[in-house]
Amino acid sequence: MPSALSARLDGAQPYAIGLFRIVVGLLFACHGAASLFGVLGGASGSGGTVDAGTWPGWYAAVIQLVCGVLVLIGLGTRAAALLASGSMAYAYFKVHQPSALWPMENGGEASAMFCWAFLLLVFTGSGALGADRALRRRTASAPRTAAERTPVVA
Repeated sequence: MPSALSARLDGAQPYAIGLFRIVVGLLFACHGAASLFGVLGGASGSGGTVDAGTWPGWYAAVIQLVCGVLVLIGLGTRAAALLASGSMAYAYFKVHQPSALWPMENGGEASAMFCWAFLLLVFTGSGALGADRALRRRTASAPRTAAERTPVVA
């Protein structure tokens, strides 16, 4: 039998996941916005932007902005998180890992953490406070048409 604390924590789990999703999505979107628009210190803290269409920087920034916003609002969370996780795995193994084995040595901590955070969201979903959940509730509570209510008699 779970303790009272465990039961309360289990009940709060969807909200904790939802808050986790919001924070991770916001931080990821900020990286994309910085690289694309030069805000928040710009690309690599230089105040500049990445050149449009350059591989892989510009594409990574677009993925960061779009997937970050989708995860932030909880819309298409699992798909957006899968794409974001994959992009961060690519960033880690192609950009950071060749220079050293450990993230502390190669500057890849952010890529590794984002990769695993988004992979977690692929499996947990959006949690509470997400657009996905609100849309599911709205669809489930929508009135059915007369044809849907009428039983089919063979």
